[in-house]
Amino acid sequence: MLKNIAYILGSVFVFFSGLIFYGMILNAREIPLKKAMEKAKLRKLQNVKIVINRNTYELKLFSDSVLVKTYKAVFGRNKSNIKNGNDMATPRGKYKICRITRTSEYYRFYLLNYPNTKDAAEGLKKKLIDKDNYLRIVKALEKGNCPPQNTTLGGKIGIHGIGKYDFIFRNLPFVFNWTNGSVALSNEDIDELTPYLKIGTPVIIKD
Repeated sequence: MLKNIAYILGSVFVFFSGLIFYGMILNAREIPLKKAMEKAKLRKLQNVKIVINRNTYELKLFSDSVLVKTYKAVFGRNKSNIKNGNDMATPRGKYKICRITRTSEYYRFYLLNYPNTKDAAEGLKKKLIDKDNYLRIVKALEKGNCPPQNTTLGGKIGIHGIGKYDFIFRNLPFVFNWTNGSVALSNEDIDELTPYLKIGTPVIIKD
């Protein structure tokens, strides 16, 4: 009995080790951002914009209208096409980075101004929030602040790293959505993007 258990555990370990190794090979093919900039004939990035595609699991870094580099991204545990309140789905829309946390459970965290005015209007229409919370969201956005994060529309949606389990998750050769609705990249990719992600950087999330 113990021998069979040991055999099963050993087989599982070998299987997952093989997956991680394969993922490492795939990741090794990615070129650093500096080389991507050279390839695009760019000395510096300006008017940086982030475009995220939920269907292709990609985060694209643009300088003006030039695509500089594409990163692998994962999303919320709920795969719903439409975010419906605090449901752990990744929202679609046009956002901006409104707060930066250099140290967090997920390495670094770039909070987006979700819910935006469109999210708030839809939430009010669907009676997910009342008029008072709708006005709280709108007024905060009008002042250039992060909107309230404690309404039934949810919050704490942003771009972040993986944290202490980075080695495992970033080397998975398949997609595993695990976040609360945020967009997760490897810690290494977050490091590459850090010099270019500022308060106000536009972030578009689409299908």
